[in-house]
Amino acid sequence: MPRHRHAVRALTGALTTVVLALAAVVGPAAGSASAAVDSWRVPARATVVVPGHGYGHGHGLSQYGAQRAARQGLGYRRIVDFYYPGTRWGRAARKVSVLISADTSEDLVVDARSRLTLRSRGSGQRWRLAQRNARLWRIEPASRGRSAVSYKTRRWHPWRVVPGDAEFSAGGSPIRLRTPAGAVRYRGVLRSASPAGSPTTRDTVNVLPLDNYLRGVLPREVPALWHPHAVRAQAVAARTYAAYERAHPIARHYQICDTSHCQVYGGASAEHPAADDAVRTTARQILTKRGAPAFAQFSASSGGWTSAGGFSYLPARRDPYDGWSGNPYHSWRTSLDDRAIERQWPRLGNLTRIRITRRDGHGDWGGRVERLALTGDAGSGTTVRMSGDTFRLRLGLRSTWFTFRVAR
Repeated sequence: MPRHRHAVRALTGALTTVVLALAAVVGPAAGSASAAVDSWRVPARATVVVPGHGYGHGHGLSQYGAQRAARQGLGYRRIVDFYYPGTRWGRAARKVSVLISADTSEDLVVDARSRLTLRSRGSGQRWRLAQRNARLWRIEPASRGRSAVSYKTRRWHPWRVVPGDAEFSAGGSPIRLRTPAGAVRYRGVLRSASPAGSPTTRDTVNVLPLDNYLRGVLPREVPALWHPHAVRAQAVAARTYAAYERAHPIARHYQICDTSHCQVYGGASAEHPAADDAVRTTARQILTKRGAPAFAQFSASSGGWTSAGGFSYLPARRDPYDGWSGNPYHSWRTSLDDRAIERQWPRLGNLTRIRITRRDGHGDWGGRVERLALTGDAGSGTTVRMSGDTFRLRLGLRSTWFTFRVAR
């Protein structure tokens, strides 16, 4: 999950396999169990080949690993217990509030529909919105922290101004939200919510029951038609993750986001019958530690080793399920022109050396890269030091578990 992981949804693009004659110092081939050679001289106009393992940070459940484990006959509870050792099973329900990141405007615009209702959060008053010929309804911030409500026929018409923030609902039926990125249907409440200390700024927040939220998450995180037990394992992980975030909200006016910085959520428009079945089958089930929801991080592929995630139930451990023919991200390889690296860190001048200074110690080449240094010829001993995550994200690599090969 980039704060947390990259989802399967993001796993696109073909890998390029490059066969090159090696120059200078060469690291071991992908799949080798030997220790890495962690310093490479980079000649001018070189190609840097990057073999690697996994996709995402590797904490907790591997989505491709769960799919293989399910295909081998493991039920979702055994899969979850493997990836989150030391947790206990618990229950969670209630509602969750989700920031809708695609709605970047200050207003909140929805399609007119039957049972559409407006509620003022300032007064608690409700109104049934049955204005004749209305096609759209809109909430905008008004002066003194109030909300201006209008409707559209051929043009916009003012309807009324209400105290405080305001929200739309439709008796539990989905509402179509209009955003600059397009229209998406959402269950529950769509709220025009004020960030703390900003009465004229609004965010669109979806408030809905936890399991209805899960229905819009699962098809965006894993293919809904994967093995049912893999999808159920994902349901438990995603529900647990949301329950943890609810207990540690991102902001005063919402608890969780809808992107891969949290977990990807597509509303009612993303729902799929097979994913709905996984939500029903695992209804309210979460993982706990000391009675509280666990921080159930997950990623697309562990590469064969999960990585330590800061909690005892997110250990670094060998993953026997991740490596199989259906997982294109267990092992990967890409290539970079050395100028691509130089463009990201221009003060290097010409890149002359790459050196990995610390790994996590697990798996091929010594494991995931924690720290590395780039040296260039711009001035005396120009060196830029950084984390493996920084290098990975700046250059678009799939994970921090990688090594290098350098060729002219």
